[in-house]
Amino acid sequence: MSAVALIGPAIRIKGQVVAREPLTIAGSVDGSIAVEGYPVTIAAGGRIVANIVADEIVVGGDVKGQLNASTRIRVNETATIEGDMTAPKVSVADGAKYKGKVKTSEKGSR
Repeated sequence: MSAVALIGPAIRIKGQVVAREPLTIAGSVDGSIAVEGYPVTIAAGGRIVANIVADEIVVGGDVKGQLNASTRIRVNETATIEGDMTAPKVSVADGAKYKGKVKTSEKGSR
């Protein structure tokens, strides 16, 4: 199993985040996030103002931006999202707050 990179709760990044391994964000990112071929997790308490591209996106925190996943997007009950989501599979848990459009796509297309 691959190691998971972590942007901790005390870290704030302004700019482009590019990862080639699984990434968990518990801090803040303002810019863009690209995690090609791996999942990105926005932990509860994470605050993102960015477009996100990844294999899988799991959201537990706050996101403002477009979410594009090649396999799936999971929105947990603690999430707040403002932006469109595109993935072959999208699940939204009860209690999550979401404002935007959902587009299901074929696997791998964005």
